[in-house]
Amino acid sequence: MEYRAQWDALIALALQEDVGSGDVATRALIRPESMITARWVAKAEGVLSGLEVALRVFQTLDSRITMESAFGAGVRVKAGDTVATFYGDYQALLTGERTALNFVQRMSGIATATRAFVDAIGDLPTRLLDTRKTLPGHRVLDKQAVRDGGGTNHRMGLYDLAMIKDNHIVAAGGIAAAVKAVRAAIPAYLRVEVETSSLAEVAEALEARADIIMLDNMSLEMMREAVTLIGHRALTEASGNVTVERVRAIAETGVDFISTGAITHSVKALDISMKF
Repeated sequence: MEYRAQWDALIALALQEDVGSGDVATRALIRPESMITARWVAKAEGVLSGLEVALRVFQTLDSRITMESAFGAGVRVKAGDTVATFYGDYQALLTGERTALNFVQRMSGIATATRAFVDAIGDLPTRLLDTRKTLPGHRVLDKQAVRDGGGTNHRMGLYDLAMIKDNHIVAAGGIAAAVKAVRAAIPAYLRVEVETSSLAEVAEALEARADIIMLDNMSLEMMREAVTLIGHRALTEASGNVTVERVRAIAETGVDFISTGAITHSVKALDISMKF
């Protein structure tokens, strides 16, 4: 998997943080080489994400641990479902329990929130995007969870798409100057996106030949006018004040994408517990 090395780095850091010099209670109470089966039970309805990461946590502690699950990533579970069963070293399963659950509960919370937005858009062609408002260090996992929830990843970072925002425009002296300078400095394969907040700025971004035009915090009526003005000569992204209640109305303006940070920065973890 593309980001497996980043998974391993995160897992190592998380285990060092939690386990430190050793799990004193587990070592005192559980005999070495004891084997056991552990069930993970969902305590609320949600969309599952991150079980492979959980298995990686446990296998970091003992490579013999195995996992079985009837639920794949992106599948909705309900309260009471056994979402996974782990078998292996008793000490390792107890020691890794909290770390593994922390990863999966957060990722499943993101997937659940994402699915709510995606379901609200329904059969419309607009796609839901995430943002860079992710937990520092966890971006690859947060964005994987968005995909599991049915969303689409925006740029991974500052390096894979040139986003010209309001402060960039001020620094460059205008949209046209900003786009021209960025185009001259980046590889031809990178796309350029321009943040706009008025129809006049939309027209400037269009004239400058931006690949994507962000419609930032615009009213629904202004977004409709902007989409008409752009006329498919650039992709359109709506951003700002995006809620589950409002997202369908935004999609109905005809924008190609809707981005929201809420699915990653304000996530409620899915409640899952481990039972022996």
